[in-house]
Amino acid sequence: MTTNTLSRPSMFEAASEGLLEVLREFISSGADLDATDSRGRTPITLAAASGHYDAVALLVEHGADIDKQDQVQLNPFLIGCTTGDLTLVQMMLDAGTDLTRLTRFGGNGIMPASEKGYLEIVEELLGRTEINVNHTNWVGWTALIEAVLLNDGGPRQQRIVQLLLEHGADPRMTDKYGVTPRELAARAGYAELARIIEAAGG
Repeated sequence: MTTNTLSRPSMFEAASEGLLEVLREFISSGADLDATDSRGRTPITLAAASGHYDAVALLVEHGADIDKQDQVQLNPFLIGCTTGDLTLVQMMLDAGTDLTRLTRFGGNGIMPASEKGYLEIVEELLGRTEINVNHTNWVGWTALIEAVLLNDGGPRQQRIVQLLLEHGADPRMTDKYGVTPRELAARAGYAELARIIEAAGG
């Protein structure tokens, strides 16, 4: 008797590669869609990280846990926020993702988006959700402070800072050394950022 030496991809491989038919087979067989690989990643996290939106949608449809975080604290929503994947962020918002889940640095989703200059994601989060714009991470920084300190102070950052302030970011919240966002902007030579923050009461 001969045996087939071609093995079916694992559920994790199928998710990572966007193999919808294989995923459907696993779903039909009752596989645990929230199982994790050696790095704590679920199939939906792998599909999200690889940009396979159809696979993400299929797993959402069949009840996969969209909020479960891997060993480095990522899940599909946080992957979208940290990589600038607006489509993924929108999908996760539509699916009711938990906005209070934190990155390994203790930040919520709007913080890496603000830091990295992902204006469209910042607009989406502020326009559609009540995400906490004054949340502080493990080193005591807010999204406003990250937007000032960790980018170039250019037009996109200026718009992000303006949006954060318009949606309740407190310009008086300081870093752990008592330095305000306006002072941080001034020290970095970002005069326009400093002006925007000062105009908002900072």
